[in-house]
Amino acid sequence: MSRHSRPSTISARGPKPAAGPTQRQLRAGELIRHALVEILREEPFTDPALAGVSVTVTEVRLSPDLKHAHCFVEPLGGVRATDVVAALNRMSKFMRGRLGRAIDMKFTPDLRFLHDETFNEAARIDRLFDDPKVRRDLEHDEAEDLDDPDGAPHGA
Repeated sequence: MSRHSRPSTISARGPKPAAGPTQRQLRAGELIRHALVEILREEPFTDPALAGVSVTVTEVRLSPDLKHAHCFVEPLGGVRATDVVAALNRMSKFMRGRLGRAIDMKFTPDLRFLHDETFNEAARIDRLFDDPKVRRDLEHDEAEDLDDPDGAPHGA
């Protein structure tokens, strides 16, 4: 056996290294996201936690077999996010039934709704940048870049 050939015991179908979602998962996720937006916009929900609340579906992540969907949502203004997510999870079987009629897929995935934390994280980072100490450091770094546009080390 040459040193460049693979041993015959390794299967080509072995576990893959963790990678991002496939194009199929991304396309199906967008299809489901658009359909969920329409369902949320058109359906009159009886759950009091959903009454009068506008919900944004920010992302849908599908499992590799496309049978499970994690749906990331954000209520308008972020108010009562926990209550809204809990209500959507209570309504998930109903929503799955509506989704099955709205999309053309072999299987309609099980839906699990989660609060999208990216808005909170972006606000936290904005607050960090507004901190006077961080702003001073950023302004100091920008001044150094203006002093030395070639990027050469200082003192050279």
